Amino acid sequence: MTRPLLRILLAGTLFAAVAAARAAMGPEEARHLLSRTGFDAPLAEIEASARLTRREAIERLLAGVRREARTPVPPIVMQWTDPRRLRDLSPEARKDFQRRLRESGLALKTWWLAEMLATDSPLTERMTLFWHNHFTSSLQKVRSSALLQKQNALLRRHALGSFAELLHEAAKDPAMLVYLDTARNRRGAPNENFAREVMELFTLGEGRYREADIKEAARAFTGWSLEPATGEYRWRPLLHDPGAKTVLGRSGEFRGEDVIDILLAQPATAEFVAAKLWREFVSPGPANERERAELARVARAFRETGYNVRVALAELLQSDAFWAPENRGALIKSPVELVVGTLRQFGFGTADPLPFVLLARNLGQDLFSPPNVKGWPGGEAWITSNTLLERKQFLDRIFRVDEARMTAPMLEREMERRMERAGAEAKPMAQRLTRAVMDLQFSSREFLRPFEGRPMPATLQLVLLALPPANDSALAGEGMALVRALVADPVYQLK
Repeated sequence: MTRPLLRILLAGTLFAAVAAARAAMGPEEARHLLSRTGFDAPLAEIEASARLTRREAIERLLAGVRREARTPVPPIVMQWTDPRRLRDLSPEARKDFQRRLRESGLALKTWWLAEMLATDSPLTERMTLFWHNHFTSSLQKVRSSALLQKQNALLRRHALGSFAELLHEAAKDPAMLVYLDTARNRRGAPNENFAREVMELFTLGEGRYREADIKEAARAFTGWSLEPATGEYRWRPLLHDPGAKTVLGRSGEFRGEDVIDILLAQPATAEFVAAKLWREFVSPGPANERERAELARVARAFRETGYNVRVALAELLQSDAFWAPENRGALIKSPVELVVGTLRQFGFGTADPLPFVLLARNLGQDLFSPPNVKGWPGGEAWITSNTLLERKQFLDRIFRVDEARMTAPMLEREMERRMERAGAEAKPMAQRLTRAVMDLQFSSREFLRPFEGRPMPATLQLVLLALPPANDSALAGEGMALVRALVADPVYQLK
């Protein structure tokens, strides 16, 4: 090939790329962007976004993010108990404390699911959920819904802000201090839990530090503590080891804040977090050299802007890999995404989201209670023989609200049996769950109205599925029969 001809072809390719970037997305790309960055993709939003270019749609999406939840927090969630008081409780009082702990924990989980259902910025809650699985903490260890709610607010406040600021604040967050034992880390008896996880799980990733770095960093974090009376962070200088430390090749009389800055100075930190964002929004991982180069560009922009999450996400969403046809339907919806997305997509109304909190738990995602410090592995790990059956049953039953009302006594007995297995107070909880299911509202007429006058199978497929259905028979019905068939298709569980 001659050089002039090569230049002409390259110029043509560049022109085509520029033209594509300036063109309106169209409905398929709009649906892809909305479903990947939120929980659902309503037809009206698809059509509004379809008229925008990719860049315009991404800018509008990022401009609408929230920093605070809109759903009021139940008072029971924010009750704090000085842990020193627990030592002197009678057996009866201790039992009562355990009961209130369960109640406040369920209230916390229900509150967050309600926020996901109500929010006008689903990207905010998706990112809060992402950071919840990055900076993991668990109710089982922390034993305070108040601390977990404050951590949740912190994650939302910085969800698309500065990762550097988020890392500094999350390290001192009281829930984190308890969960990773930082509050018990003191001079002469350093606890290495937080020092290890801040390197392995929060910043660098495995294999990019030495055991000696962990030991030295643990000394730097001594003195970080908790005020028992309030549950707030407290610096205790007498418990801090002031001696010289060497972390990742740098030496000095470091405190914890210094170690975090050292970690942020490592290029590996931007690469590690950018790779997690890629797995959340693009695909299970870069599939070729071109995609690896795109991920490197995202990580570089992330680091060069002082760890601006908004910039990193914008770069990710504008990448060719994000829009590549082979990456459509490449990700499995998490239990929360499946449950919340279904309720939002079809306009289900619920005054008490508790049943869906428990459903997400049965599907493998118990909010505020990840399985371990590494969080939920996600991806194909969401699908087991048990969870696959639970997913199918949920998607089959959710549209049968009227049948549930007709079988209320049977439903209550089934709920009671489930609660007994869970160890909760069976009868009151079963009654609450039954009431919540009975009060569930859904109008098939309201859902189908926007589709009137349009090619129904094609339009419903566009809205509900990331790819053509796996079963051709899914497009055979009409009205709600068609909806149920599409929702039952395995592709509905992909994004």
